[in-house]
Amino acid sequence: VQLQASGGGLVQAGGSLRLSCAASGRTFRTYAMGWFRQAPGKGREFVAQVNWIGSNIDYADSVKGRFTIARDNGKNAVYLQMNSLKPEDTAVYYCAADARDYAAHEYNSWGRGTLVTVSS
Repeated sequence: VQLQASGGGLVQAGGSLRLSCAASGRTFRTYAMGWFRQAPGKGREFVAQVNWIGSNIDYADSVKGRFTIARDNGKNAVYLQMNSLKPEDTAVYYCAADARDYAAHEYNSWGRGTLVTVSS
C-alpha cells in the first residue's frame, strides 16, 4: 500500500489542523492505520491508531482529548483532527498502514510525512 499524508502547515498555539492520508490499494479497508510524529532531534513516536473497522482506537497520552483519528474506507483515507495545538506538537507527521503488531504500534508501510509547526 502507498500512503500520502497532507494537511500540515503553520498554526498558532490553540489552533487546529486536519491531516489527511490517502492510501492506494484495494486492501486498505483490511488494514489498521496509524499516525506517528517525529519532532526535531527526537525519535518517532506513536500518536494514534485505528483498527480496520474503526471499532478500536487508541491515542498517545500526550494527545488524548485534543486529537481525533478517523477513517473512511470508502475513500481509502484516514484523518487526524488536531485541536488545541501546542508548540510541543511541532513535528513531521507520518501515516502508517498494515500493523504487524497493533498493541505495540508496529507498522509495515509508511508514507512521506507532512510538517506541522505550532508557533507560541
